[in-house]
Amino acid sequence: MDLKKHIRSIPDYPKKGILFRDITTLIKNADAFKYTNDKIVEIAKKIDFDKVAAIESRGFVFASTVSYKLNKPFILLRKKNKLPAEVHSIDFELEYGKATIEVHKDSIEKNEKILVIDDLIATGGTAEAAAKLIEISGGKVAGFIFVINLFDLPGNDLLLKKGYFTKSLIEFPGH
Repeated sequence: MDLKKHIRSIPDYPKKGILFRDITTLIKNADAFKYTNDKIVEIAKKIDFDKVAAIESRGFVFASTVSYKLNKPFILLRKKNKLPAEVHSIDFELEYGKATIEVHKDSIEKNEKILVIDDLIATGGTAEAAAKLIEISGGKVAGFIFVINLFDLPGNDLLLKKGYFTKSLIEFPGH
């Protein structure tokens, strides 16, 4: 299946100069959504990991399937002030601003291997922040799986240079 046909591109969103790759058109198509989830699970089966983590919010859509299908615990990496218990926090830069993500301090045990899933890798700021959250929690990053890699932006290369495994289902230019 050509998943690219199911991704909508929206120019100048959320700000001028950004070409937003929208997955809502993929997930509203039952066949494309099932195919995407099946492919992510197929990749995840080949990775040694203890828990799956997802970055708010679109990562949740895909990571929950991996958690369910492979019977692995699911960790939420959420925006600031969305988790009720004690958290680790990381501030980071986005292509179009600043943000903070958090994880509950009791989500990750020492040396647990965490697989991170998200919809898209662009500049790498969010993914790098997720890796830092996992590491300050005592865990190790088992790898990253993305639906989309914006290949002309530095995110995927940043993760690879830091020694992380990454895999994406499809690629698009970021601009």
